Amino acid sequence: MKTWKLAAAAALLPLALLGCGSSSDDGDDNNGDNTEVPPPTPPAAEVAQHITSVDFLGRYEAGSYGVSAAEIPAYDPATKRVFVVNALSGKIDILDLQIPATPSHIGTLDAEAVLAGAEINSVAVKNGMVAVAVQAPVKTDPGYVALYDAASLALLGSVRVGALPDMVTFTPDGKTVLVANEGEPSDDYTIDPEGSVSVIDVTNPAALTARTAGFTEWNGKEAALRTQGVRLVGPRATAAQDIEPEYITVSDDGATAWVALQENNALAKLDVASARITDILPLGAKDHGVEGNGLDVSDTDGAINIRPWAGVKGLYMPDGIASYTVGGATYIVTANEGDGRAWGEDNDAYWNWGRDADGNWLGLDASEAPGFVDEFRVKHLVHKSGFDRRAGDDLPPQLRQLAPGGLLDPTVFAYCGAADTDPGDCREDENLGRLTVTWTMGYKQNADGTPQLSADGRLVYDTLYAYGARSFSIRDANGKLVWDSGDQFEKITAERYPEWFNSGHDETIFDDRSDNKGPEPEGVTLGKIGEKTYAFVGLERMGGIMVYNISDPANPVFTTYVNSRDFSVDSAENPASAGDLGPEGLAFVSAEDSPDGQPLLIVGNEVSGTTSIYRIVLADDAN
Repeated sequence: MKTWKLAAAAALLPLALLGCGSSSDDGDDNNGDNTEVPPPTPPAAEVAQHITSVDFLGRYEAGSYGVSAAEIPAYDPATKRVFVVNALSGKIDILDLQIPATPSHIGTLDAEAVLAGAEINSVAVKNGMVAVAVQAPVKTDPGYVALYDAASLALLGSVRVGALPDMVTFTPDGKTVLVANEGEPSDDYTIDPEGSVSVIDVTNPAALTARTAGFTEWNGKEAALRTQGVRLVGPRATAAQDIEPEYITVSDDGATAWVALQENNALAKLDVASARITDILPLGAKDHGVEGNGLDVSDTDGAINIRPWAGVKGLYMPDGIASYTVGGATYIVTANEGDGRAWGEDNDAYWNWGRDADGNWLGLDASEAPGFVDEFRVKHLVHKSGFDRRAGDDLPPQLRQLAPGGLLDPTVFAYCGAADTDPGDCREDENLGRLTVTWTMGYKQNADGTPQLSADGRLVYDTLYAYGARSFSIRDANGKLVWDSGDQFEKITAERYPEWFNSGHDETIFDDRSDNKGPEPEGVTLGKIGEKTYAFVGLERMGGIMVYNISDPANPVFTTYVNSRDFSVDSAENPASAGDLGPEGLAFVSAEDSPDGQPLLIVGNEVSGTTSIYRIVLADDAN
């Protein structure tokens, strides 16, 4: 067995100075004899520790590649079992972790008794109960949350929730389950359920009750939300329909939850007691024109080229989020993956909609088109020949309805050759041409929100908005940015794996993902080591786990990067030997809960279909 180990950047970690207390008795002890009584032994001081490395121990292989056979893991300390979402089967794989280096498959859990043909999307474990999010066979129909006994696997109860329940979690006291009902539309966009969060009292599993925290309060206020920075782009959609809850984290006291609204580039704040959304917090955009926020934007230039690009911004759009408390204040940690909308992308009727038999644009209302795709490459967005050259290929009809073409604002993009009617070298593949951006934002607008067109009727982009921030961030309880990792992820992976920089998760190709979200941080979990808090961030495309000491929210310190992928193996040709590909969900196991008394990290890898186990190696701060 290969051992994958990367030493931590121990030199970057501050050393804690430990003090020892002592006690003495200066009084005269008249106890009637002359025997000297020794002073009592002081209690041993707790030794502060830090992470020195994260070592690969072993993995369970589901035996299926590229079909999401291992996604979300959850650990039960009482039974020493890992419950892993297998999206291929729509069930939960149950692994025995008594020997962490050799996790073994001991059974499965399905939700057929709850809903025939259902699929399980997410799992969480608390106090001996396993909660699963159950998607209906038709994803736009209401789903369910089901509870099982972690030891006997008996069904304890179930309750109906919203459409496409995508993530489930417990409050810290284990009395309440929260589920993010994403409410994605049908692929042809004819049905678009409302997004919501279900708040479920699980104190009596046999009689579960669910309350719904929805977003209908913001219907009719879409313009105001957009002005604040909340991204609402779905055609014909109300705010409640367009908002799609993705992930949930809960405060330590269980009173407040934060909900990632990934496609909306926002967080929602939930009051758990009242089951009410109290606020929507826009996350803003990351300025990639600033030193330290650079990125590699081309997958065809044959080089690692991480640099600032003026006029380019990244929408944070986090997938996984987590929270922790420092000095009585709650902080939110976000893995800034990014995600576009691509409904109908496999449907020729969508790409050809609104055109006659000769391919001419008819000028119809594109909100009626059977789908919605908001992604487009810069080279096509600002081509001198306009949009129609991409008709029937990858031109969204909703974009074509806005204008016949697009331009770059030369006051912003002159540095790469943009002029009034010509994008210059900006659209070349080695520059910005290959970058995937959203066409729905960044063009100049009139006061009423309509496009401010050029003299020849084109959209004029003064900002290009890319998906994701290629980083992780820390925010305060109101969504204000406290810290962001900038371009560290790309720089660290470039240094460690220069030959495989920005590889995809299913093919080992150099620079393959530079044009689209880069390493793509997706999942995050937190672990407490003594008084220190660490963030473990999974990179979906490049693979591997970034580890940071985040004890000081304003000054996190990089600790280590571990990647149990074997880049020497062609993953497409020999997936069984390629290691772990496409980390999706992560779970931290404390030393107290671990089978062998040492902290662990469990990672579900959706592409390789593997569940990997890592040992977290510690050392005393004095060493």
